[in-house]
Amino acid sequence: MMTYKKLNDLAGWIIFLIAAVVYGLTVEDTASFWDCGEFIAVSYKLMVPHPPGAPLFLMLGRVFSFLAFGDKLQVAFWINMLSALSSAFTILFMFWSITLLGRKLMGLRPTDEPTGVQTFGILAAGAVGSLAYTFSDSFWFSAAEAEVYAMSSFFTAVVFWAMLKWDTLSDEADENRWLILIAYIMGLSIGVHLLNLVTIPALGLIYYFKKYPTPTNIGIFTTLAVSLFIIGIVMVGVIPGLPSIAGGFEIFFVNTLGLPFGSGALFFFFAIIGALVWGIRYSIRKENALLNTALLGFTFILIGYSSYALVIIRSNFNPPIDENDPSDVMSFVSYLKREQYGDRPLLYGRTFVSERESVEQGEPIYRKGKDKYEIYDYKMEIKYNKEVLFPRMYSNGEDHPELYRQWAGMRPDKDPTLFDHIYYMIRYQIGHMYFRYFLWNFAGRDGDEKEAGWLLPWSPSKDLPEEVANNKARDNFYMLPLILGIVGLLYQLKKDEKNFAVVGMLFILTGVALVVYMNSPPVEPRERDYIYVGSFYAFAMWIGFGVLAIADGLMRFIKNPLPATAIATVVSMTVPTIMGAKGWDNHDRSGRYHSVDQARNMLASCAPNAILFTGGDNDTFPLWYVQEVEGFRTDVRVIVLSYFNTDWYIEQMRRKVYESDALPFSLTYDNYKSGVNDFVPYVENPALKANAINLKSYLQLVKENNPAIQVALQGGGSTAALPAKKMYIDVDSAAIAQKPWIPKGKADKVVKRMEFSLRNGAGALYKGDLMLLDLIVSNNWERPIYFNNTSANTIALELREWLQMEGLTYRLMPLRANNRGDVGEVNKEVMYENMKKFQFRGFDNEKVYHDEEYRKFAANTRNAFYRLALQFYLDKENDKAKEVLDNSLRLIPDKSIPYDYYIPRYIKLYYALKEYDKGNQLAELVGKRAKDNLAYIVRYDLDDFQNSSLKDRSMIMINQLRDLYAESAEREKNIAENFAAANDSSITQADIDKAKERQAFFNKKFEEYEKIFNDYYDRLYGK
Repeated sequence: MMTYKKLNDLAGWIIFLIAAVVYGLTVEDTASFWDCGEFIAVSYKLMVPHPPGAPLFLMLGRVFSFLAFGDKLQVAFWINMLSALSSAFTILFMFWSITLLGRKLMGLRPTDEPTGVQTFGILAAGAVGSLAYTFSDSFWFSAAEAEVYAMSSFFTAVVFWAMLKWDTLSDEADENRWLILIAYIMGLSIGVHLLNLVTIPALGLIYYFKKYPTPTNIGIFTTLAVSLFIIGIVMVGVIPGLPSIAGGFEIFFVNTLGLPFGSGALFFFFAIIGALVWGIRYSIRKENALLNTALLGFTFILIGYSSYALVIIRSNFNPPIDENDPSDVMSFVSYLKREQYGDRPLLYGRTFVSERESVEQGEPIYRKGKDKYEIYDYKMEIKYNKEVLFPRMYSNGEDHPELYRQWAGMRPDKDPTLFDHIYYMIRYQIGHMYFRYFLWNFAGRDGDEKEAGWLLPWSPSKDLPEEVANNKARDNFYMLPLILGIVGLLYQLKKDEKNFAVVGMLFILTGVALVVYMNSPPVEPRERDYIYVGSFYAFAMWIGFGVLAIADGLMRFIKNPLPATAIATVVSMTVPTIMGAKGWDNHDRSGRYHSVDQARNMLASCAPNAILFTGGDNDTFPLWYVQEVEGFRTDVRVIVLSYFNTDWYIEQMRRKVYESDALPFSLTYDNYKSGVNDFVPYVENPALKANAINLKSYLQLVKENNPAIQVALQGGGSTAALPAKKMYIDVDSAAIAQKPWIPKGKADKVVKRMEFSLRNGAGALYKGDLMLLDLIVSNNWERPIYFNNTSANTIALELREWLQMEGLTYRLMPLRANNRGDVGEVNKEVMYENMKKFQFRGFDNEKVYHDEEYRKFAANTRNAFYRLALQFYLDKENDKAKEVLDNSLRLIPDKSIPYDYYIPRYIKLYYALKEYDKGNQLAELVGKRAKDNLAYIVRYDLDDFQNSSLKDRSMIMINQLRDLYAESAEREKNIAENFAAANDSSITQADIDKAKERQAFFNKKFEEYEKIFNDYYDRLYGK
């Protein structure tokens, strides 16, 4: 006969198997966008990722990479599988946690054997709750990619289950062993993510309720206070605190006592071990079990935390990816503290209207010198006016003040009050950045575009426009998970207040409390729902308890508990079923490759031995993956613009990596070390007679720290200044004109002096801009320098008129570009050959899911094809222009990547090529979609903000088509008039009539779209 324990174990493993199969089938085959490319690359070769690192994840990722058995193309899949299996194990421990709490809901003691019906109900609750979480949107998303959040969830689930298991023990020695195990797991979790620590107050309540069966308000408050104190000890005292103390010893031993580097840290290490050994021996002699358990628990936290040794060890080997270079104790402390990211005020501080009052010199910052640690800078303590209590609106990004005022409903001339801050927090931070995500998971989601809203059961489901209906991420759960979860919540509150407090505490601390701590700015580069999966985990447990609630309610009408429980199970099981069925197509990432292909295509656009500047994460991390894991185009040196502002990164650029030689710089370490030339302001120099400076001479002055260009800084010290906004480089045009990389027929266009200036609105250079100038001058056209689209448009220097487009990259050349309003000029021969090498895997299969980020990159590639085709057309190579346009629509088809706002350009060029039928087909298609979208928004009076992307994009399309038809009508009018005036026997009356017919057609279309635009503009923007 199967006992409850055996059935519980078996059922748990069955649920685990279901989750593992689901995640295994839907896992991404390669590196996803965002941080995944970075994590796969650094796991594969055990390198150093962005702070604060995730060393345990890297080590386990390295182990999983062995399962590729040498096939580099399978490495990403197997590291992704680490997340898939971590997520499946999360579901396993969640199932067992629900069944442990389910027993308590039924009033069973740990030693009681449930009846058959009770067993059925408990296991059904575990199955429904854990399967609902299996198919929840945010958790499923993290389960399919190589990110730390899946493994972090695993540790959270294990710790929570272990504490519930501890609650069932009666032997004190066993209890203490489990507490030590929990401490060790928490220590290990630090090497993945810190989210696990937020569970400590919930665990504290479990401990308190067991040790004090009759709880009091004071006892609960004290428990929560102690729990928060423990979180503070670990987050402040252990993670950065111990290394900081070690750094203090290191400075004293090396700088004061003259001992070798590492001696102070080594002394502190042995001192900690000695103190713990003495304390543990003392607790044994005194037979103090509490002290012994506490010290052993702390020891095991440190053992788990020791995975961070990987960071400093690997950094000392100078791997290709070595972010922040934490190779010594002092830089390691900065790495752990995430000092590069700045801070966010929580309880008291600045607002977005605050201004600097003063900058005071704070603690010294040390770096490793030749024989001691040197002070190279000081932390700057900025004092602001108008500092307030509980500041939520604090950031000063380009559009942040306006967005703050919109969300808080503030007048333009009003300073934010405490009420405004709280209103913004409730409306945006909690409402938009948490509650919206919560409803994505348990009510439904209206699409995959950024800022997507959530769905109600009665949200439109019929007569949807094609773009909305075909969005695979539009999933309506009809609020069934939400309703079942609320039923379970109320049931646990009624039946088991203590454990309701435990689950509720977990729900709040990993949800709303985390919102308060994160203090989000008014716009994020991506959705942040993955942060709050711990809160969704707690709610999914209530979904499980909803089964027991329904069964209990049915027993009032059906006296036999077995059919009541069976009915409750069947009814409740519809919740995970509908979540899985609806969510499968937009969580199935199999067959999707464009995150990697666009990186390969970018590298394929570069000449051998190139230097490539990139901007954002999605530009860069796939490139790292392709080079480090797949070994593709390792001759290209990738430079990340934001990192180029740091001394450690510039130093790494001075090393040879794979086939890429060290980069040439004239400036030395003393010119770009941290604290030196971080900010190079434009300060007009009246003595400068010319309106432009010679860059080579200027860089020499910077190198010499010449007083003629130095200006004082507010916080003390000085920096180089830029004496003119214009600058130039002398070019040996005769020699450069002979180079094979000069475009055909452009040798006589090579300039003798290449002039450029600061971009409009830029009042200074940053260190990265200064080093870019140095690289351009020092390189002297020896290695090709490229920019991708992001970097070309974000540097402070106006170099766009000196760029030649060669694919998805732009090459810097001493040729003034005829760019016609776009970035750079197209080098059509090189670009045509480069784009033959491009890959578009997965686009031929409309079943493959490409979310917004993939669609965005594919759209940018469409624009590159268009620019190449346009250049062929302008050079009167019409056949080539048609070939490029046709190929692009075949390689990036509408069925996989719906036509976008670049398509009107295609239409215009097709018309110019006299391919009127192709142009009209495209125009009808995108025009109909735009009109349908706008009609849908107006018909249902949809929320302005959540549908702003659909609305704005559709209005832009209508406007583009309106202008296109107006231009086309005017062109056909001119053609007809020219035909009529021409004295050419080859031109017939039929030719003139056709031109007039096309003119009439375009005029009619213009009038149609003019009316549509004006009508919808008044309705959607006029209110």
